[in-house]
Amino acid sequence: MNAGKHEPKHCERCGAGFECRVGDVLRCQCSTVPLNDHERQFIANRYDECLCAGCLAELKLEHEAAGTNS
Repeated sequence: MNAGKHEPKHCERCGAGFECRVGDVLRCQCSTVPLNDHERQFIANRYDECLCAGCLAELKLEHEAAGTNS
C-alpha cells in the first residue's frame, strides 16, 4: 500500500524538484491548484508526467486567457 509514500519528482515543464505525495494526494503540492475538467484535459494533452504547482497555475492562466474554459 502507498499510504505514506512520498516520491521526489521533477516537473516535466520547468524541471523544478518537488515531492509527489501519491499516497496522500490531498496533501500533495498539486492539490493547491484547483483545476476543472477542461483545464485538466488541456494540461494532459501537453504533458505526460507530474508538474509543479507553479506550472499548473501558469497553465491554468494560459487556458483561461485562451478563452477555452467552457
